[in-house]
Amino acid sequence: MSATDISTSTEDPGGRLAAFAAQLRFDAIPAEVLDRTEELFLDWTASALAGKGARAVEAIDAFARRMGPDSGASEILINRRGTSPLFAALVNAAASHVAEQDDVHNGSVFHPGAVVFPVALAVAQARGASGRAFLTAAVAGYETGIRIGEFLGRSHYTVFHTTGTAGTLAAAVAAGRLLDLSPERMVHAMGSAGTQAAGLWEFLRDGADSKQLHTAKAAADGLTAAYLAADGFTGARRILDGEQGMAAGMSRDADPARLVDRLGERWALAETSFKFHASCRHTHPAADALLKLVERHGLGPDEITAVTARVHQGALDVLGPVVEPRSVHQAKFSMGATLALIAIHRRAGVQEFEQHYDAPATHAFRRKVTMVLDPEVDEAYPQRWIGKVTVTTADGAMLSERVDEPRGDPGNTLTRPELEDKAQRLAAFTGAATPEELRQVIALAWGLRDLPALGQLLAGAHEQP
Repeated sequence: MSATDISTSTEDPGGRLAAFAAQLRFDAIPAEVLDRTEELFLDWTASALAGKGARAVEAIDAFARRMGPDSGASEILINRRGTSPLFAALVNAAASHVAEQDDVHNGSVFHPGAVVFPVALAVAQARGASGRAFLTAAVAGYETGIRIGEFLGRSHYTVFHTTGTAGTLAAAVAAGRLLDLSPERMVHAMGSAGTQAAGLWEFLRDGADSKQLHTAKAAADGLTAAYLAADGFTGARRILDGEQGMAAGMSRDADPARLVDRLGERWALAETSFKFHASCRHTHPAADALLKLVERHGLGPDEITAVTARVHQGALDVLGPVVEPRSVHQAKFSMGATLALIAIHRRAGVQEFEQHYDAPATHAFRRKVTMVLDPEVDEAYPQRWIGKVTVTTADGAMLSERVDEPRGDPGNTLTRPELEDKAQRLAAFTGAATPEELRQVIALAWGLRDLPALGQLLAGAHEQP
């Protein structure tokens, strides 16, 4: 099949998506989408800095030190070390997915920033690409990954971590766009990425480190697939919807039409949400509803005897296995722990989890929380993430609250000043960057369109131990 065949075929949605990504031009991207991309980039950078010192991230960085070059143009953000694009993408992807502050797209239940930006940054730095080329590659990666996540459907997410699976192809496309792959070779990059796509939810039951491995490998494997395709390496043409492709093995409700849904008209990147709370996104709707309720009624944690969070099935699947969280990261997948921090501290941020996830008061309140499936909430999911809670007070009153759009969603978004404040707090949390360094990163993010070449983000900094 020629490049022209791929770009015009109506019977090969994966090929059409590959052609769209390969042929995307900066001038075709609306200004508001570019604005959002800059904001998502700052949000991702801060999330990556917040991964510094996390045991799983440091283990992956130690692996990179042993296996990769000890110098290079691509920057590992947590220690400012230069290395190859492969190992920079590997570590930065792991680092950005540990604080639970990276972005999420509701409809695909996918964290695009954690796999797209590590690759786009690493390749752009290695090639000296312009800010415009970097932004174009990021948009291509987001648009591809989100549509593949939607295509794979709800059944996929029951077992598979979509960020690890769809994310591998999103990463390949971001790298491929910076490598100027033709539509034909972008198909091959996606084919090689898809055959490596993986990520299972079983790690939640053990509190294992697999979630960081999912993003690390998605980024690294996607990048590998793109570089191989640039050298003529071939991959399966129908990796998404072929008889033995991803949908055949990983989904029961795949919808190929989602792959090409209004390509060039609907910008899925603009639908991506920022995370306000430092916990799994499935906890956010209920957390917002509970915060609204306790503030409205002035309730303290001791005045609450029971909380019922009314949730969608995906929340039960992901959060349900975490009964007794044994680490900060596992607590972020506990509805009880998250709502306890909201009730006690009025906030579930990185500091609250770090300092209080294992406190006696958190344990006590956590046991008051139950989750139940709510038909309205489940029917709306994943396009809408509705939050509903019912609280029983010590005097026997029953109080209910709901939110229809969680904080950080496009209709209830964070402003640029709020994103700057969030970024400063995340950098300060681990000491990965000083306030002045972060201000430089913020200025760079807001000026990406005018940047002739993307160099080091933390300019003039030296390697930290």
